[in-house]
Amino acid sequence: MQELLQSLLIGVSLLLIAEGILPFLAPNLWREIMVRALAGSDLNLRILGAVSMFLGLTLLLLTRS
Repeated sequence: MQELLQSLLIGVSLLLIAEGILPFLAPNLWREIMVRALAGSDLNLRILGAVSMFLGLTLLLLTRS
């Protein structure tokens, strides 16, 4: 159980690092991307979310096998 918790915390930590890179390096670009995302339709955001989840799951399965 502790190994699972440690792996989960590592994953969340890496996610936060990855998500913080763009706002740190190019805050104006990040702001523009967020404005476009908010202006987009729900369908576009759902498709983006589905693709992101699929890629993450695929990467996870490739690294675990």
